[in-house]
Amino acid sequence: MDLLNTLVDKGLRRELPTREEALAVLATSDDDVLDVVAAAGKVRRHWFGRRVKLNYLVNLKSGLCPEDCSYCSQRLGSTTGILKYSWLKPDEASKAAAAGLAGGAKRVCLVASGRGPTDRDVDRVAGTIKAIKEQNEGVEVCACLGLLSDGQAERLRAAGADAYNHNLNTSEGTYGDITTTHTYADRVDTVTKAHAAGLSACSGLIAGMGESDADLVDVVFSLRELDPDSVPVNFLIPVEGTPLAKEWNLTPQRCLRILAMVRFVCPDVEVRIAGGREVHLRTMQPLALNLANSIFLGDYLTTEGQAGRADLEMIADAGFVVEGADEVTLPQHRADVAAGGCGSHAEAGCGASAEAGCGASAEAGCGSHGEAGCGSGVCGSHEGAAPLVEAAVNANEPRTDLVAVRRRGAGTDLAPNA
Repeated sequence: MDLLNTLVDKGLRRELPTREEALAVLATSDDDVLDVVAAAGKVRRHWFGRRVKLNYLVNLKSGLCPEDCSYCSQRLGSTTGILKYSWLKPDEASKAAAAGLAGGAKRVCLVASGRGPTDRDVDRVAGTIKAIKEQNEGVEVCACLGLLSDGQAERLRAAGADAYNHNLNTSEGTYGDITTTHTYADRVDTVTKAHAAGLSACSGLIAGMGESDADLVDVVFSLRELDPDSVPVNFLIPVEGTPLAKEWNLTPQRCLRILAMVRFVCPDVEVRIAGGREVHLRTMQPLALNLANSIFLGDYLTTEGQAGRADLEMIADAGFVVEGADEVTLPQHRADVAAGGCGSHAEAGCGASAEAGCGASAEAGCGSHGEAGCGSGVCGSHEGAAPLVEAAVNANEPRTDLVAVRRRGAGTDLAPNA
C-alpha cells in the first residue's frame, strides 16, 4: 500500500504526515489492519527497538473533584461509587509505589483529583517525591495534579519531579462539549508552565468519546505541535454514573488504527497505551505493543487493570522486553534536548514547535489526568464464563463485564495489583 510505505519513510525521517494521510490511516478497513500495524511497527522499532517501558499509577487523592469532565468517575456529581479519600501520607504513597517498582515499573505517576494543587498540596507532593526517591534509586516520578499556578512547576522540579502530565484529551473544537469548568487553553497553559520549568511534558488524549476522525487527527496534530516527550493514549471506559456511560464506540481494530496514526504523527516520542486497553483491545493487546512502547502496569486510578503478572507475560510472549531502569527511554536526539532543561524540542521530531511549550494536558483537575483516563481500566478476574463466550461472538457489543471499580491498593488496606 503506497500510503503505508510513504508513512514509514516519513516516520523514519521524523517528517510530519499530511492531515489527509493521517485521516487515511483511520479510514483503512479491518482487512488492512495487520498491514497498518506492521508498517507503524517499523517506525516504533526504529526509534525504540523492542523495549516496553512500564509505568505505575498512585492515586494520591481520590474523588471529591469540583470539575465536570464528562469522562471522569471522580467528577462533580459522579455516582460511580469509587474510593474516596484525601491525601495519602508520603510513607503510604511510597509503599504503594514500591509495589509497582517491584513489578518492573521505572516511572511512578503521582495523581491527585481536583482542579489544581494549592501551595500546601505542592508541599505534600514534594514530601512524597522525596520519600519515593530516597527509597528507590533511579526511579522517575511524574506528577499529575491538575492546573498549575505560577511557580508551582518550578517547586515540583526542585523537589525532584522528572515530568508533569496534563492531557489535551480531545480537539480544541470539541473540548467545550466534554468539560465546562475549565478550558482547552487552561490545559495548554499548565503544560507550558511545566515545560518552562524543565519538567518533561507528558500529554495525550482520550479516544472513544464520540469524536470524529477529524477530531482525533486535530488533537494528535496539536500534540505534535506542542511536542511532549510522552503521549498517553487513553481509550474511554464508559463508567456507570458518568455522562459518557453509554459511549461504547471502539473496537480492537479501531484502537489499533488510532495507535498507528499517533505513531506515524509522533514517531520518536514515548507513546503509552494508557487506560482502557484491556476493555477495548482485549486479546489484541499484544499487537498494540508493536505501536506503543509504554504501558501502565496493574490498576488505574479508580478502576482495576489487568493483573501485573499478565502484563509481564504478554510482553515476553509478544517478543518484547521490559525497559530497564538504566536504559534511556527516548531516542538520543530527544534525550539530549530533555537533559538540557526541556528546551523547545524544536528539532526533536514529534513537534517542531517551540511556541506552546511541550504539551497541553487534558486532565485539568478531575483526576483522570490523562494518564489513565480517570477511571479507564479493567479488572482481570471476573467470575462467569458465559458472558465472555457470548461477548466473543458479539465482539462489538459493550463489554461492561470488563469494568470494575478499584477496591485495592492506594487508599485501602488491601495489597495493590502490580
